[in-house]
Amino acid sequence: MDGNISALYDIIIKRKIEGGEGSYTNYLFEKGTNKILKKVGEECTEVIISCKEDNKEEQINEICDLTYHLLVLMAQMNISVEEVSAELEKRRNKINNFKGERKPITEV
Repeated sequence: MDGNISALYDIIIKRKIEGGEGSYTNYLFEKGTNKILKKVGEECTEVIISCKEDNKEEQINEICDLTYHLLVLMAQMNISVEEVSAELEKRRNKINNFKGERKPITEV
């Protein structure tokens, strides 16, 4: 995955372990999984709404917000960027996007 995403995830993990007074990330961890899930849901909605408009800058901003909150959720659930990257790599090597029907490209 992109180095910026990994770097942000590392900062999020550091906040989870060490805390950080005044840190929004620390606030989310203190509030727990339900708060983080609520924020992910809100940000998903904001991405959808922004994509209905013709404002690329706003779309990028909302996608960044969603990405950040997904990374916080990943940290909360102890899912690493490497695990997600490995799964994406496995999926990249498959043909057919229908769940349950994916076959490795080598079987074609």
